[in-house]
Amino acid sequence: MHSFLSMATVAIVGLGSALVPEARAQVPLQPAPGPAGHMERPNQPPIRFIGPRQVSPPPSCEFLTVGGFTSAQVNVDEDGNNIIDDAANETTIAINPLDPDNIVIGWRQFDTIRSDFRQSGVASSHDGGMTWTNRGPLQAGTFGSDPVVGVDAEGVFYYVGIDFVEVRLFRSFNDGVDWDPAIQVIRGFRDKEWFTIDRTDGIGHGHLYMTWSAGRDFTRSTDGGENWMTPIDTPLGSPVWGTLSVGPDGELYIVNRSFRVARSDDAQDAERTPTFPQFADVSLGGSLFFGAPPNPGGLLGQPWIETDHSDGATRGNVYLLCTVSTQTDDPHDVKFARSTDGGRTWTDPIRVNDDPEDPDAWQWFGAMDVAPSGRIDVVWYDTRNSLDAVFSEVFYAYSTDAGDTWSTNMQVAPVFNSTIGWPQQNKIGDYIGVISDAAAANVAYAATYNGEQDAYFLRIEIDCNENGVHDGDDIAQGTSEDENGNGIPDECESQCVRDPDWLCDGDVDGDGQVNPVDSGLVQAAFCGGEDCSAEALCQYDLDCDGQINPVDSGIVQSLFGTCEEPRDV
Repeated sequence: MHSFLSMATVAIVGLGSALVPEARAQVPLQPAPGPAGHMERPNQPPIRFIGPRQVSPPPSCEFLTVGGFTSAQVNVDEDGNNIIDDAANETTIAINPLDPDNIVIGWRQFDTIRSDFRQSGVASSHDGGMTWTNRGPLQAGTFGSDPVVGVDAEGVFYYVGIDFVEVRLFRSFNDGVDWDPAIQVIRGFRDKEWFTIDRTDGIGHGHLYMTWSAGRDFTRSTDGGENWMTPIDTPLGSPVWGTLSVGPDGELYIVNRSFRVARSDDAQDAERTPTFPQFADVSLGGSLFFGAPPNPGGLLGQPWIETDHSDGATRGNVYLLCTVSTQTDDPHDVKFARSTDGGRTWTDPIRVNDDPEDPDAWQWFGAMDVAPSGRIDVVWYDTRNSLDAVFSEVFYAYSTDAGDTWSTNMQVAPVFNSTIGWPQQNKIGDYIGVISDAAAANVAYAATYNGEQDAYFLRIEIDCNENGVHDGDDIAQGTSEDENGNGIPDECESQCVRDPDWLCDGDVDGDGQVNPVDSGLVQAAFCGGEDCSAEALCQYDLDCDGQINPVDSGIVQSLFGTCEEPRDV
């Protein structure tokens, strides 16, 4: 349970010297290079370990809790301990539609930061992300990178990655616990592959669609990944760092790094070779960049395309999000655009982050998903609190009006230093992941709370009345009132907070009239204070004993006959 009023900020001080290096020189932004400029390479062979690895306790729940939300480390050993000297980044997440407590997270696994050699890391949870089972890389000792996980409507998990001689697919038929041997999707060098699964009830149900950043760039499987179509070209000019989304009617969308969006209506037809006759160039008010201070050796994020599968008026909408450089005094922002006509035309870019423009405020690694209600959830890394490019926190915002307006941005995880724990690469990966459900955004992200890069899970549940529905949806759908417009359903707040004037406008002494005597009683109750605002009603030391406790709430009730639900303090 959470309210916006319980947001907290974790100060940089006190986190340990491992998180506070000397200031790094600012480097100029560079336009994101083409595929040849950002290729994964197996630079070093794996390092073999003899004997058990050194471990340490993971960060405490108290440390990992911010604003009422608690992160959990994913890349742990069998006892839940952190493994010293390893690294994990490029996190990706999938949640079983048949069992929401069953979650799989994948990542690039570096057994030691002394080597560039990475493998296909994966872990599963069966209690909603509270604990994780990490049984080691899918193919120990085999190079694996650019992980992407997904799950079909029947609960079969898929894991796609590259090893520079092929793109390969793994499948799990038992909730991510065990994985079948790899299936070769395509032979030959590829980079930054991505895939999606058709979970609609149409003729494309169960189809897998995949793209990558080199060569003929699109393929499809109509039999659960067993066999793959000969790759074809799309009109995207190779969808560099592209992502995909299947719309509610089985239509397929792909976006590339320059924000060109292509659509196919016949990819769902197993009897036809897919065509992409429709495409549009979308403006997000800036460009995707590479090699900036928060992540010098990697991207600042990738473009995300998602579709609305809700049953309301927004069904079928297409959404595009990326963190972009606008080449202004504000180095990087999270930008959003919407199409209501199947990707033909798009809105002007909309800024999601609500901080003032500042040359030291970086918003990066933006990721997006759409909840079953049509609510849009967005998460990203943000330096607004530190105003230092190396110190970031995870932030969250949501929209219940198809992206026209966004909630107040919320910090949801502690500060971390993105420039430590580099595994012979000057980056913390190229992306993070988020999956939305009815009440929450579920996030897989990388951070350096242990003084090294590790994978974390975070459930951002906004459900103060515990009805299984996101508070924003409750308010947007009219099932909850929000008189003061603070984003919290009124039933979750006391009258003190909802109506700041109720006390001073009331007949406190019960003489049948409201007059200065009543105001005087209010002031006297507050130990001589003069404040008659919401802040001076249910969170004060009424009996002047030096602490705020239930006695004070009792005084409110006895004096004023109301405030039955005083705020927690």
